[in-house]
Amino acid sequence: MTKVSIEGDGAVATVVLPGPALSLDVKEGLRDALHEVAADERVRAVVLTGTGRAFCVGQDLAEHAQALERDPTTSLETVDRHYNPITTALMTMPKPVVAAVNGTCVGAGLGFALACDLLVFAAGATLGTAFTGIGLTCDSGLSVTLPRAVGLTRARALLFQPRTFTPEEAVEWGLAAEIVPAEEVRATAEALAARLAEGPTKAYAETKRLLVDGFARPFADSLAAESAAQRRLGVTADHAGAVQAFLAKRKPTFTGQ
Repeated sequence: MTKVSIEGDGAVATVVLPGPALSLDVKEGLRDALHEVAADERVRAVVLTGTGRAFCVGQDLAEHAQALERDPTTSLETVDRHYNPITTALMTMPKPVVAAVNGTCVGAGLGFALACDLLVFAAGATLGTAFTGIGLTCDSGLSVTLPRAVGLTRARALLFQPRTFTPEEAVEWGLAAEIVPAEEVRATAEALAARLAEGPTKAYAETKRLLVDGFARPFADSLAAESAAQRRLGVTADHAGAVQAFLAKRKPTFTGQ
């Protein structure tokens, strides 16, 4: 089995899935790779992509069938062991993550993509939820991220009547994403990540935290959290330098300090 790889040796790290299905090795490799790039202070932005014509089609069902035969009561422990930590890592690491969706993206793959901060889709890619088609419900955060992206009514339709859809449909429904030819997806995503890596990474981290925590927090608490985040950012060198650059009418330089 080809392993999940981390490519790039600069401010942008690209995490590459080795194939379409999430076997145990791939799930563990992806979880560990995301934790590694999250902790690497040299990395200021991350790209997540797949290999060939697929981004990720979700669980390896042949492997899952074996788990069901062994013990149905434990066959889905992988949600807590793998899917939840992967999704949490994507949504909470203190640096921006760009999903380079190079092809088919369904099930947990769609969940992983929507857990990223920005998306680049390959024209012609196939998207879908798939879960109820095999008698399961959504995982990988889709119960939150999908309705946030396309609205509750559309999310219900996509989950209760799981059909495939196109990137163009997703954008029409309100999902913010860039659509490019398939051969340009990774390069486009890495160029976007490189631009983000030159930006105010501490501000990005605070923004991610506010957006994720705001899913379930009372409005008054969100206002207090915004105030606290602004105070933390207000003492950074990035903020002071950017203000001076604005007044001097020059482009700011962000160092992450």
